[in-house]
Amino acid sequence: MQHKETVMKYDMKLILEDGQEYYGYSFGGRGKGVYELVFNTSMTGYQEILSDPSYAGQAVVMSYPLIGNYGMADGDYESEKPSIGALVVREYNERPSGSRCAESLGSIMERQGIIGISGIDTRKLVRSIRDYGSRKALIADAGLPKDEGLEMLSKAKIPDDLARQSGCKKAEHIRAEHEDFHVAALDCGMKQNIIRTFNKLNCSVTKLPFDTPVGEILSLKPDGLFISNGPGNPVSLPETIETVRCLKGKIPIFGICLGHQILSLSYGAETYKLKFGHRGGNHPVKNLSTGKVEITSQNHSYAVDMESLTKTALSATHINLLDGTVEGVCCAEECAFGVQYHPEGAPGPMEGAYLFKEFAMMMEGCRNA
Repeated sequence: MQHKETVMKYDMKLILEDGQEYYGYSFGGRGKGVYELVFNTSMTGYQEILSDPSYAGQAVVMSYPLIGNYGMADGDYESEKPSIGALVVREYNERPSGSRCAESLGSIMERQGIIGISGIDTRKLVRSIRDYGSRKALIADAGLPKDEGLEMLSKAKIPDDLARQSGCKKAEHIRAEHEDFHVAALDCGMKQNIIRTFNKLNCSVTKLPFDTPVGEILSLKPDGLFISNGPGNPVSLPETIETVRCLKGKIPIFGICLGHQILSLSYGAETYKLKFGHRGGNHPVKNLSTGKVEITSQNHSYAVDMESLTKTALSATHINLLDGTVEGVCCAEECAFGVQYHPEGAPGPMEGAYLFKEFAMMMEGCRNA
């Protein structure tokens, strides 16, 4: 029997800014769009990637060749409504066999209007992104003339302030079964597993919009402040940066990913955009205090500038062993710390789970001081 791809006609294509074209087959939603093209090296976790708000407006290339094989499980979403732009894969499996499968990946994407394209030479495409960096890409019908597609690309602008639309619009309280601590969380596009992890540690969470005023946060009398992950450039959230600047030293603060960058900016550090970012479940990070290496889950385009930390009260606590970038910062005197990677990453390595426990211990210590 001939392979499916040898008997089907290409109906979609991907066009890069440099004129490269990749032909493939549609699955999920249909249409066309311009997105920032990035890649993820995870072998599992496409459901969590699809529903992670940090991927808003991006077309994610999965480097693992088979996607969709275990379907979609009801309890594994990271957000109620996915905001990812598109998904690019080598081979898509429409007949999943997972024991917890409730629906196929393609059917979810079709209902949510998320474009999928399969049959792409993802090895070649990932190498292109690594060599030339993340850039704009158009996904459209295979018959679209290249010149027309390139014109669309030249006119399109990729927004870098998507965190402003990714979080909650009003306060929401998620109570732990047994409440020991109350965490106020500035939601810039927070993943659900962060809340699940806090709840397991007996921490109730009040999700707040990213621009919640300082007075309103303090009126809740939280034991600690959490700054969430989210998409885009951290400098696009000046209100959040100023809020953290005002609250540092008053209550314990913990930031993850975008939250780590916002925390660093509030202390006067600087951030910059990486060539192609870090996205995957296998990034080695060294803990500078213990010397141990953690395998981490990551998803970010921006990083904290190491040299800029020297003019702040922050010190680096973790570094990425692949490129030496900052993966963690801390100001022990003011009970504030953040990590660039995702200790709650699910599925993914759980070696960073201790950080949530450290935050709980920090809140307990401040309460008893």
